[in-house]
This record gives sequence, structure tokens and C-alpha cells, in this order.
Amino acid sequence: MSSFLHRQSTRQTLLLIGILLIAANLRAPITVLPTLLDPIRAELRLSIAAAGALTTLPLLAFALLSPFGARFARIYGLERTLLGALILIAIGIALRSAGPTAWLYIGTGLIGTGIALGNVLLPSLVKQEFPHNIPALTGAYALAMGVAAALGSAAVVPLAQVMGWRGALASFLLLPLVAVAVWLLQPGQARATPDTTAVTAVQDNLIWRSPLAWQITLFLGLNSTIYYVVITWLPTILVDAGLSAERAGSLHGILQLSTAIPGLILGPLLHRMCDQRLPAVVVSSLSTIALLGFLALPHAALIWSILFGLGTGSGIILGLTFIGLRTTHAHQAAVLSGMSQCIGYLLASAGPMAIGALRDMTGGWRMPLGLCIALALVSIFIGLLAGRDRKIG
Repeated sequence: MSSFLHRQSTRQTLLLIGILLIAANLRAPITVLPTLLDPIRAELRLSIAAAGALTTLPLLAFALLSPFGARFARIYGLERTLLGALILIAIGIALRSAGPTAWLYIGTGLIGTGIALGNVLLPSLVKQEFPHNIPALTGAYALAMGVAAALGSAAVVPLAQVMGWRGALASFLLLPLVAVAVWLLQPGQARATPDTTAVTAVQDNLIWRSPLAWQITLFLGLNSTIYYVVITWLPTILVDAGLSAERAGSLHGILQLSTAIPGLILGPLLHRMCDQRLPAVVVSSLSTIALLGFLALPHAALIWSILFGLGTGSGIILGLTFIGLRTTHAHQAAVLSGMSQCIGYLLASAGPMAIGALRDMTGGWRMPLGLCIALALVSIFIGLLAGRDRKIG
């Protein structure tokens, strides 16, 4: 008995480490790229539009491939599919930094494909392996995503000064290689195909018809949309308001770092709540207040950057937690995760372009920010619905 308990404890520990290492790969490989676009453009002679496509390509991959994650997990097994996702990320990083221009785009697409699978299936794995600790585990892996992205953003420019942009991007190959090594150490039973014999394609389609599933999807989608709009345009908004480019850049970094903070505290709080309506209202309200601040008092942008990071960082944790709490088994969680991230990233990929076009049409940021405020207000209402203690089906 003691030997069995020891094996179970070792398995759970390795699994937890594996989950955190997978999470560390789900943001950093793509968030470091925008800071190196200038040297990449200069060496490869890319137009602004061609360089911009490098940042849009992963979001499109997330949107287009997310619905297929559950199908791959059903065919190959949840853990094997996640291992394949890590291998795709590793191959993509290697290709992106090693070859001609075409490889840069192919590698970026492969990274987006691997991250899309990881984004969809990690909530399902948490649901399957840690069903009684979903909020805490979701907060922990969201923290791992945020910290890895923040450290990567801080390190990539100094690395590029020493190794060139190719070497700096190639250095991030360490992340998936370490994760693959730990994942291969998992005991054999951890990679068994989950039992989905009772789950049919018809039942999968029912999730797309569920009002609760759409409420969760819209909550995640609205949160992702305003996040990517602000991440894309905040430096320009602040420079147009009279701040220096250096100050705008530092505030942009503070915002990203702030998104990681909720991972420390939100998970344990959610675990103690019978439903999540109050936190849903609070996190969406933080984003609303921050957007109002950027519009009315941009010179106090330090406060608004922190509030916005806390609000949207909490929103993604809450939305991912909904996926585990509102479903009854791991495969259903994977289907809901694919649905919510497909719609969410379609909105997120269109949002920055639409807001940029609206800014060009109106000549200022009042109407674009007003539209973002309206979306944040809608997310408060959607959060009240998604936060109820209910299950799909």
C-alpha cells in the first residue's frame, strides 16, 4: 500500500510539473516576437504588413485549430496530443530562427498550431487529473504562462544584442525541450487514452447549442478582444496623449506583468466560492475602469495599466476555470475549450485591426476606447450568467 501511495504521489508531482512547463510554452514563444520585428524587417526586407502578419498568424491558428483539439485527444489520447503539441512548438521555434523568410512564417505557424492544441487541452487535463482543485491549478498554470512571457519579454532584447535576433528566438527552444523531457518521464498510465466511449459527435455538437457554453465563450472572447486591442495599441495611445515612447514602453511591460499577479491569489479564492458571479463582475469592472482611465486621464496610465492587467489576467483565469467547473468530464471540457477559444481568438485577431481602422477613420482614440468600454460592460453582464453554479447538459 505504501509503495502504491508513493508511486501515486510521484506521478501527481511529475504531472503538476509537466502542466506548469506546458503552460510556460503557451505564451512566451509568440509574445517575444513583436519586440524584434524591427531587426527582422531590416534583415529580411519585410514590409510593415508582412511583419504584422507574423503577429496575427498565431492568433488565426488558435482560432482555426482550436475546435479540432478535442478530436485529436479522442483519437490519440489527451497526454499524447499535448506531447505532440510541445514537439510542434519546438520544431516551429527551430525553423523560425534557422532559415529563410518562408521558414520564418512556417515556423510561426507551427508554433501557433502547437500552442492552439495546448490552450485547448490543458484545461481538459486539469479537469481529468485534478477535478477537485480546478481553480487552484488553473491559477497556477496561468501564473506560469504570465511569468514565462514577462521574463521572455525582458530577456529577448538583451539576448538579441549579443546573439542576433535569430539566436535570441532560438534560445526559447529550451522551453519546449525541457517540457518534453519532463513529459516523457510521466508514468505510462498517465498517457492512457481517456474513456470517451459514451461521448458521441452528437453530444459534442450539443455543446455548441448550449446557452451556458456560449456565455462562457463570450466571456472569454470579450476579455481576449479588449486585452489584445490594448496590448497592440497602448504604446500608440499613450504617445498620442503626450507620453514619451520610453515611458509608454515601460507601462506596456508593467501591464503584461500585472496579468500574472492574479494567478497567485485568484485560484484559492475561487475554490471557496459556491459560484463565481461576484469575481466575474469585479474583474470585468476593473477592465472597464482602466479603459475609462486611459480615455479620461492617460497621464495616470501607471494606475490604469496595473488595473487593466489585473482585470484581464483575472478574466482569462476565470474563463478557463469555467471550462472545468461547468463541464462533467474531461472530453466535454476539451470540446468547450475548443469552442470558446475558437470564437475568442477570432474576435481577438479581428479586434486590433478593427480598432486601428476606427482610429484612422475618426482621427483619435475617443471612439475606439469607447467601443472597448462598451465591450467590457457587456462582459459584466455575460459574467453574471457564466458565473452561476450550473453544468452543461
